[in-house]
Amino acid sequence: MPNPQELTEKQLGENRRADPAIEVKGLEMGYGSFVLMRDVNFTVYPAQVMVIMGGSGCGKSTLLKYLIGLKEIEKGDVAYHGRSFTNSSPEEREEMQRGFGVLYQGGALWSSLTLAENVALPLEQYTELSAKEIAEIASLKLAFVGLKGFEEFYPSEISGGMRKRAGLARAMALDPALLFFDEPSAGLDPITSLRLDELILRLRDSLGTTIVVVTHELPSIFTIADTSIFLDGETKSVIAHGNPRELVQEGKSDPKVREFLLRGDPSKTPIGLPKTEQTRVSAPAAAR
Repeated sequence: MPNPQELTEKQLGENRRADPAIEVKGLEMGYGSFVLMRDVNFTVYPAQVMVIMGGSGCGKSTLLKYLIGLKEIEKGDVAYHGRSFTNSSPEEREEMQRGFGVLYQGGALWSSLTLAENVALPLEQYTELSAKEIAEIASLKLAFVGLKGFEEFYPSEISGGMRKRAGLARAMALDPALLFFDEPSAGLDPITSLRLDELILRLRDSLGTTIVVVTHELPSIFTIADTSIFLDGETKSVIAHGNPRELVQEGKSDPKVREFLLRGDPSKTPIGLPKTEQTRVSAPAAAR
């Protein structure tokens, strides 16, 4: 398989001016008669990393389930590359879902299968490739996430961070245009979490992948997000949409969002924000 050429900044800029990779309009989220969120609207462009932020229990993981088709949309619309997922037939939805890759919180690997066998599963199910070709692709995907040489290891034989990376390799098996991550840094130490953030950015920059990440880890948010939304459980609405580096600045967003990004203390500089941007954020607070 040919190695994709690295995307230049100019190409990334062009991608972000293209038609949306994901467009959500008027989505209502809930369970039965209980409404979790109303009128959710946002857009994600190709080769962007979008982070879904918010307090515990606000509906971040539930929104992800709507996006990947695990929950039925009863009100509103979700479209991918201009095609409505909501109004599509079951066959059309399945076709679109083959363009998704999903990394669940625990990696969701089959414990009875080796890492290579886990990565091979979607290839065996959705392609007509030979066993040799599938094995080669599985090895390439594992190598991409830094697991070259671990093909024959079982999930129980590797660390939590390695399991996350193996889960990502499986999510990448079919070369999806869209990747969805649910709390990828949960349970990881800071260094392992940083390495995973670097891998997410590598996917964006080298493959042009559009990525949606659910997380409340502030260092990751400031490191990887091109754009973000903030779900507010109190108002049951999206109260901010934009780059968190901008949203954290005083007067740029709802006070709840800034409080979240500053861990409740406006006198602090955000964890994970580059030093070149910390002065802009902390100066107004210091002046007071």
